[in-house]
Amino acid sequence: MKAGQSLWTKDESILAVNLYCKIPFGQMHSGNASVIELAKIIGRTPSAVARKLGNFASFDPKLQARGVKGLENASKLDKEVWQEYMNNWDELFMESERLLAVKKGTTIEKLNNIDLDNLKAVDGLEKQRLINTRVNQSLFRRIVLTNFNNKCCITGINVPQLLVASHILPWSKDKENRLNPKNGLAFNALHDKAFDTGLITITEDLKIKVSSNFLKHKEIYSIKQNFIDYDGKSMLTPQKFLPDADFLKKHNDFFKI
Repeated sequence: MKAGQSLWTKDESILAVNLYCKIPFGQMHSGNASVIELAKIIGRTPSAVARKLGNFASFDPKLQARGVKGLENASKLDKEVWQEYMNNWDELFMESERLLAVKKGTTIEKLNNIDLDNLKAVDGLEKQRLINTRVNQSLFRRIVLTNFNNKCCITGINVPQLLVASHILPWSKDKENRLNPKNGLAFNALHDKAFDTGLITITEDLKIKVSSNFLKHKEIYSIKQNFIDYDGKSMLTPQKFLPDADFLKKHNDFFKI
């Protein structure tokens, strides 16, 4: 360690992992506004934060598969925080978001731009449940869309208003993976609906599979263009987190052949 430098604390490392999940790999540099902001919050330089993000990249199996090694001076604490995070997504991501809100002198609701005005008539536990749900949904959308570079993983559509962060395992059926980016795919609204109803799926080798039900309507150009023509093609490759193969397998079982 150089003179004047101090060891990173666990809280600082947790906030760095939080940021790692929110920005694309190519933007993890000292000039990024989010990197600069976190540096100010924790009292470190943007270069130090960027290096820490690079340390975490060295643990990311998706980047390793692409031949991206990240930085090689990751600490024991870096590895510990990374493993804790990856093995307990929902609890630790929310913990890091609460920590970030405290550091910024705000609330987790305001941090995620949750509109509380229409919840004024709701009280107690029900209000808190609704707030938690909206925070979760907001965070999941940001993480998943970032992972797919803000593009539909089937069509490449990149209009934010048309994009949906879709759960592979439904929100209502898997409470442990609601924030897990490995449980997320970025779709446009049309293909999100088709995926949700089992008319399309993504195979374990990341190929697009389209239900034979669409063949009954193959004379309709929009059906052919939006569905049939994509059958068997590869989906767009995520930047960091690969969809979990076990999650995809479960959705494949739900798929309407």
